[in-house]
Amino acid sequence: MKRFVSLVMVVALVLSLCIGLTGCSKSKGGIVIGIPNDPTNEARALELLETLGYITLKDMEGDDVQATVLDIAENPYNISFKEVEAAQLPSVLQDVDYAIINSNYAIAAGLSPETTEGTDVAYPNIITVKEGNEKTDKILALVAAINSKAVADYINETYAGAVVCDLENPTDDGIDANVDYDALKGETIKIAASPTPHTDILKIAKEILAKKDITLEITEFTDYVQPNNVVEAGEYDANYFQHIPYLENFNAENGTHLVSALAVHHEPMGIYLGKQTSLDAIKAQ
Repeated sequence: MKRFVSLVMVVALVLSLCIGLTGCSKSKGGIVIGIPNDPTNEARALELLETLGYITLKDMEGDDVQATVLDIAENPYNISFKEVEAAQLPSVLQDVDYAIINSNYAIAAGLSPETTEGTDVAYPNIITVKEGNEKTDKILALVAAINSKAVADYINETYAGAVVCDLENPTDDGIDANVDYDALKGETIKIAASPTPHTDILKIAKEILAKKDITLEITEFTDYVQPNNVVEAGEYDANYFQHIPYLENFNAENGTHLVSALAVHHEPMGIYLGKQTSLDAIKAQ
């Protein structure tokens, strides 16, 4: 009996110590922020936090687009990070204090940011093709249709700054005078794209191409790997979902031969509220 009582006392003591230690741990911080787990977008998320003074990153010697949580030099507010596939961040927002989300996924989920990247930060989303195909009539016709006033107006009027147009000198009609459109009549251009805003933007270009009896076949993809693979394999003519740093990293890691044909828009990355009601909670920890 004495042994049993002693054992109970020991267990109680251990439990009390554990509870006390847990409490101390929470008092030092406990904020959890969801961030994208893919190259470059994770770095962008961390750079945003650094700009706001929440963390400090190591000196990456010009390779900041490769930064991960392992490159955090100072974390004074004891922030924890939940690395999640970018498209899934809106769905895990309720489980974290904050999430840093690309605006395309936030728009689709009906979310509004608490703060975003500065206007000087731009990672244009591009039309990507296999190297060597940039000057084919198919791609030139596609690029011309996208680089049109109709597309620029659609982006500016629809997204009100949540998506920022990067088209330079868009044409009034979306037509390239150097393209033999008669030879393209009845042809189909296949493009892989992320959902909002990419597929929506492409629908405007689709209308322009249809006037020349060219079909733009748009297929939605919800990941960042297959759209590049299908273009590399020649199954699709182009894709529209990524920015140049991501493309360069993908080529280096996978031995692919993909290039940018046109910069279309960029999506400011923002911090979105999850369990918290303001950003003040970060420094309050």
